[in-house]
Amino acid sequence: MTAVRTPAHPSHDDPAHDGQAHPSHDDPAHDGQAHPSHDDPAHLSHDGPAHPSHDGPAHLSHLSHLSYDDLVDRVRSGALGPDPATRRIAVAFTTRQAVRHDGRGTGYRNEVLSLRLAEAVGSCAVEPGELPDSVLDDCVGTDVRRLLDHPQPAVRVAALDAYLMHVTPHGPGSGARPLALPAGTSLEKSRARAEAVVALLDLPAGSTVLVVGVVNSLLAGLRARGLRYVPCDLKGGVTEWDEPVVTDALTAAARCDALLVSGMTLGNGTFEPLRRHALAHGKQLVTFAQTGSAVLPRFLGHGVSAVCAEPYPFFWLDGGPGTVHRYRSTGGGR
Repeated sequence: MTAVRTPAHPSHDDPAHDGQAHPSHDDPAHDGQAHPSHDDPAHLSHDGPAHPSHDGPAHLSHLSHLSYDDLVDRVRSGALGPDPATRRIAVAFTTRQAVRHDGRGTGYRNEVLSLRLAEAVGSCAVEPGELPDSVLDDCVGTDVRRLLDHPQPAVRVAALDAYLMHVTPHGPGSGARPLALPAGTSLEKSRARAEAVVALLDLPAGSTVLVVGVVNSLLAGLRARGLRYVPCDLKGGVTEWDEPVVTDALTAAARCDALLVSGMTLGNGTFEPLRRHALAHGKQLVTFAQTGSAVLPRFLGHGVSAVCAEPYPFFWLDGGPGTVHRYRSTGGGR
């Protein structure tokens, strides 16, 4: 979700874009999505120093560096919970919005597909207008096993997210530490969420962070901590401050000390290359996830170092208080 200088340009607050630098939108800049990657569940631990580590919601730490495809295969086989062929989606819906925060010069749009499985809701952001209306009819009443093979990537990711949220909901038992977000205006809530995300980076001042899925509030939060950044989004463009947005995430990653990646990358297939880069070079990879909030914690310790998970309902839906769930890896392998 890249910020555009014209009103209401598409952006992604979260899970929306996936790819190397896909547009994202939190704030004036978009919350770009990160591209799908798949490593294996990893050790989940509470957000904070010296908290006990966990093997991950699915206790898959014995599977070294599982890929996204491997994770999907394990879900298909019933290795992580009930047979997905016995779990059907009861409700399918899309959420569409246009945003321009008061005082900001740019705007963006979000569109998110969400699937409800029992008490859980799984989500995947998409480019506005990308999904045909028939997708909702495809999903309701259909079992998760079939949806994991749906031709639309967003359906596959949302179904996986719903299933994993169903078997391992966010909470202390999964290694998550909940953080309350205060009520406020759209911009105030965007900034509060950004602060929760940026705090997961453990870097000295002067370090450079690749931000995949441009969210202006995140960029402002990085600057406030003395960190430099390279904004990246598949659509390019400029940030709220007229900074150029690069489009090749992997090339840019080579000159950055850490990666801050939107969950939207799960939907466009760009997450896995970024995860492998972080793992190979020992770099921190922190994700902010509305898309795949229950999927990304599975990769803690397997390329992902921390996750700020924000399942539906998202912070931008109303002005009341909300909650994000933060995870850190204590397994050593970033």
